[in-house]
Amino acid sequence: MTTPPRTRIVIVDDHPVVRDGLSFLLAEQPDLEVVGAAADSESALRLIEQVRPQVLLLDLTLKSGDVLPLIGELRRRWPELRILMLSMHEESLYAERLIALGAHGYVMKQEAPAEFLRALRRVASGAIHLSPVMSEQLLERTRRRSSTSKASGAMAGLTEREGDVLRLVARGMSTQQIARELAMSPKTVDSHRRNIRDKLGLANARDLVRYAVRWSQDGEKVPGP
Repeated sequence: MTTPPRTRIVIVDDHPVVRDGLSFLLAEQPDLEVVGAAADSESALRLIEQVRPQVLLLDLTLKSGDVLPLIGELRRRWPELRILMLSMHEESLYAERLIALGAHGYVMKQEAPAEFLRALRRVASGAIHLSPVMSEQLLERTRRRSSTSKASGAMAGLTEREGDVLRLVARGMSTQQIARELAMSPKTVDSHRRNIRDKLGLANARDLVRYAVRWSQDGEKVPGP
């Protein structure tokens, strides 16, 4: 039976102990192969050009400088290269930004070897790797952005008069009070209130009041969910 080719890996970390430790760990894996290691950005670029790895293990805090420009350069020159970030820093501080810049995973150096290897294999296979907690946080932020975007579109559909009614609802005014304030009949106010609920997807009058108050407290920007 033919043995599958091993995933070719380059390690970039300015601590020799870390480079050697990772190299030793990966040498024991039948599907992984370290083909080089570097301590700074310039050496890393030269090495990658020479050995063309499939995965780069990249320390977030190199002494040679900020790695963020390096990630951009890597994505420009080798878009197929998979990048797994290694860090001593809490994942929530950097992971989302690094993924947006083009990295494919984030793992903390404090993780157990088994979790590190799982992260590496996931990134090598084409997946994005984050911890379950961080993945859930990003998913929740995505849900919030989607909800806010939908609400913003609905708010843009309100007429000027409906906006006036919504502001007065936020101030706690009744239908009769709004009618007097805007010089219109209570029936017309009720019609506006129904239209606002329909456009914003609100189920009842209580939801309308709650939405109006939050909208007003947020400086008349669309509140999140």
